[in-house]
Amino acid sequence: MKRSRFSPTQIAGILKSFDQGKSVEEITREHGVSRQTFYQWRKKYGGLEVHELKRIKELEEENARLKKMYANLALDLDLAKYIIEKKL
Repeated sequence: MKRSRFSPTQIAGILKSFDQGKSVEEITREHGVSRQTFYQWRKKYGGLEVHELKRIKELEEENARLKKMYANLALDLDLAKYIIEKKL
């Protein structure tokens, strides 16, 4: 999973500046993000507080780690089944 250049605190700050009246053009120019990224953040994280956003990011990282762990275990299981079948 690609890591973001921006911390959850920074993302929340950028979204709050939009809520306070800054235009999208100003925000994208000031922070160096594309309009598409800004609107994706807004769709995904709009209305969340900083602590909620941090928790979501932590859960996403944990989920990615668990998926990778599961994939490795599934490969090991398939390999073990293959070896057992060959011996019988």
